[in-house]
Amino acid sequence: MQEKTPVKVIDGRQLSDLLIEEMTQEVNERTQKGLPQPGLAVVLVGEDPASTIYVRNKIRCAEKAGLFSLVIRLDASCTQQALDDVVVELNERDDIHGILVQLPLPKHLSEARIINLIDPTKDVDGFHPVNVGLLSSGQAKLVPCTPLGCMEILEREMGDVSGKHAVVIGRSNIVGKPMANLLLQANCTVSIVHSKTIDAAALCRQADILVAAVGVAELVDQNWVKPGAVVIDVGINATEIDGKRKLVGDVNFADVADKCRAITPVPGGVGPMTIACLIKNTLTAAKQHDM
Repeated sequence: MQEKTPVKVIDGRQLSDLLIEEMTQEVNERTQKGLPQPGLAVVLVGEDPASTIYVRNKIRCAEKAGLFSLVIRLDASCTQQALDDVVVELNERDDIHGILVQLPLPKHLSEARIINLIDPTKDVDGFHPVNVGLLSSGQAKLVPCTPLGCMEILEREMGDVSGKHAVVIGRSNIVGKPMANLLLQANCTVSIVHSKTIDAAALCRQADILVAAVGVAELVDQNWVKPGAVVIDVGINATEIDGKRKLVGDVNFADVADKCRAITPVPGGVGPMTIACLIKNTLTAAKQHDM
């Protein structure tokens, strides 16, 4: 009997370190040529614990790569006008190439308004309608960081994904839709599964590449997975197991792992690559600014 090839658990932290190392070298080469140091500004409104941790990790990663970084903290009770003024000022600063307003915002502030207010050439989250449109037409330079991180993982682990059938679970503007667009541009055949899909599991079982980004804890079990598939788990869900808080993905890792060729864990899979790709977008924005 032929031995089963052991599943590869994709180490997102290791891949993230590699990507940061590559960008650090590129930033050093820029500064040696006399080009400006890429600058990233992060705006944090309020003191949400999760947002505070995310911002700290993003700034740490930016500084590791040699970027100039700036954190602007506003009180949770700040007005829409005060937040607008901060973004407008950052739009005008030549030393800032990337602007990120940490979401979610307090309920009295408009996320849509702020996303639209950020200069599209500095929109390192890739959420501005201009960048969404450019992505749809295959011309985007700044792409949402999580899908970009997923593509980095796939390309580094699989090489050429052309011709593969990719199924994306979820159709959000942040992950699902841009992920599908990037896979199409990589010449995959792409299906999107969502809450109205009939027999979602059957469609997912056809996937060579399965990307789970729906926000339902451990939704995907082995009945959803084709033998030998590569599974990318974007979900981060807080659950309580035996009285202890634990983070799990949208994929039931223990149930699925033996069936697939490779899989990202939660935590330690897509998350670190998302942050690394924020730095990559900032470097891209700086290079666009040079032109």
